[in-house]
Amino acid sequence: MTRSDIKNMNRPKATSLKPLRLAIPFIRPYVSRLVIAFIFLTLASISMLAMPVAIRYVIDFGFSNTNVNSINKYFTALLVLAIFFALFASLRYYLVMWIGERVVADIRYSVYKHIIKMSPTFFEVTRTGEVLSRLTTDTILVQTVFGAGISIALRSLFSVIGCLIMLFVTSPQLTLIILVLIPIVVVPILLYSRKVRKLSRANQDRIADSSSIASESLYAVHLVQAFTLENSFSERFSQSVEETFKTARQRLKISSLLSGTIILTTFGTMIIVLWIGAYAVVDGTMSPGTLGQFLLYATFLGGSTTSLGEVWNDIQRAAGAMERLIELLHMQSDIISPQYDVVLPREGQGHLQIKDVCFNYPSRPKTESLKQFNLEIKPGETIAIVGPSGAGKSTLFQLLLRFYDPQSGQILIDGVDIKQTNLDLVRQRISLVPQSTVLFATTAMENIRYGKFMATDEEVINAAHAANADEFIEKLPEAYQSFLGEKGVRLSGGQQQRIAIARAILKNSPIILLDEATSALDSESEKLVQAALNQLMQNHTMLVIAHRLSTVIKADRIVVMDEGKIVDIGQHQELMQKGGIYKRFAELQSW
Repeated sequence: MTRSDIKNMNRPKATSLKPLRLAIPFIRPYVSRLVIAFIFLTLASISMLAMPVAIRYVIDFGFSNTNVNSINKYFTALLVLAIFFALFASLRYYLVMWIGERVVADIRYSVYKHIIKMSPTFFEVTRTGEVLSRLTTDTILVQTVFGAGISIALRSLFSVIGCLIMLFVTSPQLTLIILVLIPIVVVPILLYSRKVRKLSRANQDRIADSSSIASESLYAVHLVQAFTLENSFSERFSQSVEETFKTARQRLKISSLLSGTIILTTFGTMIIVLWIGAYAVVDGTMSPGTLGQFLLYATFLGGSTTSLGEVWNDIQRAAGAMERLIELLHMQSDIISPQYDVVLPREGQGHLQIKDVCFNYPSRPKTESLKQFNLEIKPGETIAIVGPSGAGKSTLFQLLLRFYDPQSGQILIDGVDIKQTNLDLVRQRISLVPQSTVLFATTAMENIRYGKFMATDEEVINAAHAANADEFIEKLPEAYQSFLGEKGVRLSGGQQQRIAIARAILKNSPIILLDEATSALDSESEKLVQAALNQLMQNHTMLVIAHRLSTVIKADRIVVMDEGKIVDIGQHQELMQKGGIYKRFAELQSW
């Protein structure tokens, strides 16, 4: 999957609204509410369409001096119709808006749930800011259609159809004139809709670019400030915002021209028809009340047609936004569970076998990260993996977690190929302490609980104690309920690392991967954490990537890697006697 794959997926033509049809599965669960909303829409439209008839009788008979009582009768009927119209219209509005909000919430959730399960390959070629833009800006555009937009569109569509029928009943001759003039209103919509949708799509892409720049710079704000790059990033963001404004301005020009044309043609048509109708009243072939009734229907028709024209612009934009959202939903992860998986043994032993594995990252197809890699790790064994930068140590961890699949070879956990079993079960067997600690914007308690989501508070505290994290957590303003800030900015690097270790301890998986887990700790903290890790080593299979010699020498075996291959295996003293890469780096204590 490349970036061009994402940009150039098959899309409907510019005039197509097919992307909106893809929302039907999200609407289907709420069909019953939609039917009720449709009933209220029908009742509201009938009430509205009955009002001009009542006004006709008010004009023709209600103002007659010979029948004063008729005034009360006709105005009472008119008031009752207004009450019914207001009641049914408000119920219709609530139900349609509820459906719109619910559908958009479901779409947003589905997209997020899908994206969060995508393999790292997807994120290698897709900027996070672009994904966030689709989750926020695009869903808001869709919401305008499936919320207020669809409410206005349905109401206006009913009004247009109902008014045309009632206009024909009131005066067939004048209605025929309106029908002849309708193409003058419809043609501009068809001509300009393609341009509006194309520019809307371009506008959303520019917004995504801006979001990506903002997300990238804010995520690394300390680095930006340390290198005094504030002005540079501000300039980049400014240029992106200006590009967004330019595409928006072009879209607004077309949209305003379309809206103005619709208004002019609609009301121009009405004026011409009423002009002719005025002569009919003078000639006595039409009563003033009938002309008033026709005038109201024509006004309703004009207003509804104008509303449809304005909503059409929103529909065009929403179609582009929905298209972008569905693109994300249609993307398939490279890493998925097999349809018929092999069941892992219920009790995990932590037995690892890596057989003839060759691997290169999808973004670097010509560079082999692992070459004919073979290694067997027995249950409960502790393996230290050392080697220079780029040797493939972290790559090995990513393959064990099945973030990627090797181009050839097998990785087995407890005798089962990880490609042949459930992906979630594989990852449940492994605890990870990454090189770069990831903390979430929540409390210390919840950050540790991510290791085992259903863990009790007592289990969390015990894990923190084992990782030597309880000492500093208890000193926080609200102890375990203290908010750690976004990315844990309120903690030092060593404290963040101990939270990550506590999380892995809480998970208590048979296999533990420590990717330079003690690298951010001072000497005193490292001793305490190492003591906790020593306890885990007794009952767990452990793979440790470490820079410090003190961590390496306690391993059962040391695997020396270079250029994606194992160049030596043994214990500390054995490897020191052999010399080579291990001895050189051990003397420097720099891996």
